[in-house]
Amino acid sequence: MDDEARFDRAIAAIDAANAEDPLRVTVAGEERPKELAHAELATAWVTRLRPDASEELLLAARAHHLRRWTIPRSSHPDGRNGYLRWRRELQRQHAADVGRILTAEGYDAAAVARVQEIVQKRRLASDPEVQTFEDALCLVFLETQLTDFATRYADKADDVLAKTIEKMSDSGRALAAALLNGTPVSPPDAPSR
Repeated sequence: MDDEARFDRAIAAIDAANAEDPLRVTVAGEERPKELAHAELATAWVTRLRPDASEELLLAARAHHLRRWTIPRSSHPDGRNGYLRWRRELQRQHAADVGRILTAEGYDAAAVARVQEIVQKRRLASDPEVQTFEDALCLVFLETQLTDFATRYADKADDVLAKTIEKMSDSGRALAAALLNGTPVSPPDAPSR
């Protein structure tokens, strides 16, 4: 029971930080802070992909873009190299931020390090939990951002879609195909644990 309470407190702290996001999105007809909505969706997709997800994987999904708006894309040069540097800086920040939250909630160093590994996508090619994490993030992108991206960057949309699908596992690709074909595959409600 104590572990469940600690998990609930950690999720609440992550959600409170993401609720400060000044950017808003509409998901399921409700306008919400962008990173809070995306964190909830990522958690739900992880649960759909891996019903037995570890606590660390669920925490990483919830914190995957923790306070992302604090490092704007404009803070790095245009182009692919600037984009990749921005993404690496964001991953380090997300890992540091979630590490502080988890430490404050009483998680041990091993659990904190594991969440940080997942958030930073370490060993993507060989770690099944990191792959599930990547699949969930790709599904959130396809579900909530692809249409807007394709409208704004029509010349890059096909390439981005292909690269997104390429990063996914077979089970992630099956869900992505269903999403792209208009088949209702909404993620289940995310459990609290």
